[in-house]
Amino acid sequence: MNKERLAAFTDAVLAIIMTILVLELEKPKTVNLAGLWALRANFFAYTLSFFWIGLMWTTHHNNWHKVKSVSNATVSYSLVMLFLASFFPYTTSLVASNFNNVTAQALYGVIVLAVSFSNMAISYSLKKVNPAAHFGWLYALPNSSIILDVAIKLVGLIITLTFYAPAMIYAIFIDIFIVGYATRQSSKNQFHLNKI
Repeated sequence: MNKERLAAFTDAVLAIIMTILVLELEKPKTVNLAGLWALRANFFAYTLSFFWIGLMWTTHHNNWHKVKSVSNATVSYSLVMLFLASFFPYTTSLVASNFNNVTAQALYGVIVLAVSFSNMAISYSLKKVNPAAHFGWLYALPNSSIILDVAIKLVGLIITLTFYAPAMIYAIFIDIFIVGYATRQSSKNQFHLNKI
């Protein structure tokens, strides 16, 4: 399989997942500000999931131009990642409807972590067949950012399981800013390298 076909398939599936997210939003019992305010947890969970998937897509997009070839392992890991990501509408809906529920938050966290690890596996498989790309644990992002990313998610999951259920979703909220910053810095560095 060539890299363009895999990228197009990944883009299409992620776009569908992001679209399904909005379809899972609950409708207000009364259509007024109070009715919408009552659904704030739904909107928060939806927004968080949408931007987390969007950030994941951006990371793929910003690094895919360095990829010259893909292996069978890359295709397999991509399918695993897409399978896991397809659970986002379901887990987001669970969290939105049961914001303070440990099981809902933990399931959301497990899916987020599993998608993160599958993305790292994709990067590793690409690193093996594209050594000139100099990929780390997650494409060109600094490994220190990835350690922090995983640590925040794991701490959020542990806190969720032990004493504060919503910790997972708040950990993802914080994580989006950290990974987003690392992604922007990586893109700026790549832009400067391309100009030289």
